[in-house]
Amino acid sequence: MSMFSTGILVLTSPLHTLPLRIAPVLSSAAQVVERTLYVHLHPGLNLGTGGGQPRPVFIPPVVDLSSLITGLYSNAANVCGHLDVRVLLTNVRAQPNNASSPETGGTGVACNPFPSPQSLSHSPEVVLTDFALQDPGQSPLVAQCLQRYTGRCYVCTPGLASVLLHPQLQKLEEEVEKEGQKDDWDSSSERMETYSEVVVGGTFDRLHGAHKTLLNISCLLANKRFLIGVCDQELLKKKVLKELIEPYALRVQRLREFLQDVKPSLQYEIVPLSDPFGPSVIDAQLQCIVVSEETRRGGEAVNKKRLENGLPGLVLHEIQLLKDAHHTEMEEEKISSSSLRSRLLGTLLTDPKDKSHLPLVPYVIGLTGGSGSGKSSIARQLETLGAVSINSDQLGHETYRPGEVAYNRVLEEFGSGADLINEDKTINRRALGRKVFGNKERLKALTDIVWPEIALLVKERIQQAREEGKQVCVVDAAVLLEAGWTDIVHEVWVTVIPEEEAVSRIMARDGVSQEDAVRRLQSQWPNTQQVEQANVVLCTLWEPEITQKQVRRVAGRPGSCSLGTKRKKTRRGLVHFPIAKHFVTVFPNEHDPGRSQTH
Repeated sequence: MSMFSTGILVLTSPLHTLPLRIAPVLSSAAQVVERTLYVHLHPGLNLGTGGGQPRPVFIPPVVDLSSLITGLYSNAANVCGHLDVRVLLTNVRAQPNNASSPETGGTGVACNPFPSPQSLSHSPEVVLTDFALQDPGQSPLVAQCLQRYTGRCYVCTPGLASVLLHPQLQKLEEEVEKEGQKDDWDSSSERMETYSEVVVGGTFDRLHGAHKTLLNISCLLANKRFLIGVCDQELLKKKVLKELIEPYALRVQRLREFLQDVKPSLQYEIVPLSDPFGPSVIDAQLQCIVVSEETRRGGEAVNKKRLENGLPGLVLHEIQLLKDAHHTEMEEEKISSSSLRSRLLGTLLTDPKDKSHLPLVPYVIGLTGGSGSGKSSIARQLETLGAVSINSDQLGHETYRPGEVAYNRVLEEFGSGADLINEDKTINRRALGRKVFGNKERLKALTDIVWPEIALLVKERIQQAREEGKQVCVVDAAVLLEAGWTDIVHEVWVTVIPEEEAVSRIMARDGVSQEDAVRRLQSQWPNTQQVEQANVVLCTLWEPEITQKQVRRVAGRPGSCSLGTKRKKTRRGLVHFPIAKHFVTVFPNEHDPGRSQTH
């Protein structure tokens, strides 16, 4: 059970042993922290057992550190994917020797990378460490030492607790004689080449481990300015499930927050990218571009353009891709935003609005989406799961029957000539469509007549289902959002597919030209506008089995087809609990009452 929302993990093991420890340490930390886990690196830190209070020191940027960061984010994605892990780099750089530098205290000798405690986006409530205790009796001393050390580095929540992690660590075949040596990186690790100004580009949708690796290593490489180009507009059109890409402003906001936490000393410049190059081909101050294995060609293209513009080429620093241990057959093997977006299908994206004016039973799902998006197939799948399907298009036909309210009002508004009335006195809907097509005022006049009548019929069908004891209804309605029917459903599900696929389906299904199919889609709300109001998004682009998994996932979610079940809230305030095969010791702040407890 997690106790704290935000924690900071102080890693003290020697740099060369940390790769073997990362997975079990993160696994244990994930049992204590539930949202944000900051990672502070201080290999060789001796907590309380060598006399005196340890102080933070500068750690030089070495190649092994770059590899460690990559492994850390890779392991985090595998063992604690729910955590927002952020590796902090304020103390990672070559020691300054400038006498005027605040880190030197005016002496010209580097003394502290933290002249004052650094404020983080989320204040840590607990500090954790992998520090290896030789004597369990020293636990309280080590805990107090850890709290004081962390308080010198970061602004923490008052009453900061401390946790000593004791994971089951894999034995090293070759154990070093002095595991706690402080300068183990100096003798064997190759220093990284650093640059004044560094540039990267990307979509940065829903920041994940691969993004963080790219950003962290870029921060390691940069000494002064870090330029980040963020894809927008045209560059998003071909992205998988582009409708689920976060808005540009939100992506930038999250980028800034992450970067400010990681290395606040850098000057960050974030700009929108409407073409693949952006300022990287015209900015003469840039020295290095960070790429991955799959974007190296893009970096080479940037250098070609720079040479054409009379600028020197950039150093290409390549990082490795992170493998996704949880990818499915339809997803990429690497960690990617596309895979993360696909995993959002069939999940609750936003909580339903308060619908206390509606009866709890039946639970009404409003299913909508553009033409050809697969609404009907999803409605049929929900029927097989026990839902009552209400097709608003079929109800729309009923409103045009002779004698109905809408029938008479349509004739009053649009005339009753032979061009509009069939021989059996029914309205020729194709002819009516031609009268309103391309004329917004006439179309609104028609929808103002028909939509309210369809809504009344929908309510009648819902009442009928209630009387029959049905638990769930699904209202299949292409105009659900445009007609303002969200007040008669408990939540909104939207189906999306790429426009090219929708055009192809409409042409095959209705026998219309490509031009007519495109025109039909353009007359409807775009996918992005519909997704903004969706509680759940589904996609029928792939095999039927994949769509079925999406439907079953969301249909079994408490609060919809399962009805009424609420998630249990996490309890807080405990200081003593078992954690699988790992063990932790939790210490309250030295100024707080209470005893430490170990399990």
